[in-house]
This record gives sequence, structure tokens and C-alpha cells, in this order.
Amino acid sequence: MISVFIYGLDQFVVGDVSRELTPLLAKLYEVDEDEINFVAPNTMIFHKGMEQTSWNALVIVNLPLKVSVLQEKAAQVIFSALEEIAIHVDIRFQYYSVDHRNTKINPNYPRYISEDNVVNADSDHCCEDLEEGEENDQIYTGDIFENYSKNK
Repeated sequence: MISVFIYGLDQFVVGDVSRELTPLLAKLYEVDEDEINFVAPNTMIFHKGMEQTSWNALVIVNLPLKVSVLQEKAAQVIFSALEEIAIHVDIRFQYYSVDHRNTKINPNYPRYISEDNVVNADSDHCCEDLEEGEENDQIYTGDIFENYSKNK
């Protein structure tokens, strides 16, 4: 698993950047795209009391030690993706031994939310018994993955 933490950029910008960088990093590291995640904490960078968001970005890449030989290539890929978004970029690579990683994937659910499996609640059916202007605060207890299971 490769995790890319980006500090000092808007969270939605990081979402867009992740669309661009995920396939590039997956190809470079020869891993499936499902092995790459981006994290965009709701944070700001400050220097001497001045907010630095989008001026200075800090990128921390957490990845297995065995791919450290690709660090310079990965840095160039990341610098290229951020060059029009942040003025200054500091990338720090943090490596871990694969012996120090554990993952549990629940087989009853899709691995990631995507455009193909996102569930939109049909508001016409959930609110039939409400008076006009009333809000429905009931918990939905149906099978939100019903259509996803049928498409497998």
C-alpha cells in the first residue's frame, strides 16, 4: 500500500490531483491502482504566523522499503503534477517494512466507493408518509448495495 499525504492544499484539489497521480504512480511502482491512496487532511501550513496554503505544500509518501530505488522518479512525477498548484513543494518519503503492515478487507463490500457503485437514496420513496415541509430523520434500513450485488 502506498499512501500519499498532502498538506497545505485544498482537499478538493488533492482529490483532483489523486485522479492524475494514481495511474502514474501505479505504473511507476508496478502495482494495481487499488494499492494507492491519497490523504488530504484539513490543515494549513504556517510560517512565522503567515498562512502558506497553496504557496508551500508538504507531501509525505509512505511506501514499502523495496521501492525506494524509484524515489527520484516518483518525486519528479509528483513535482510535475503539483507545479501549477503549489509554488513550493517539499516531498518526504517514509519507508516501511512490509512485515509491519496489516490489512483487513471486508469481502461483503466493494473495496472502494466509485462512480459505478455509489448509492443515491431515492427521496421519492423514503418520504411518502411525511406531511409537506416535514423532514425525514429516520435511518435507512434497506440494502444500499442491492444494485451493486446484481451488477457483479
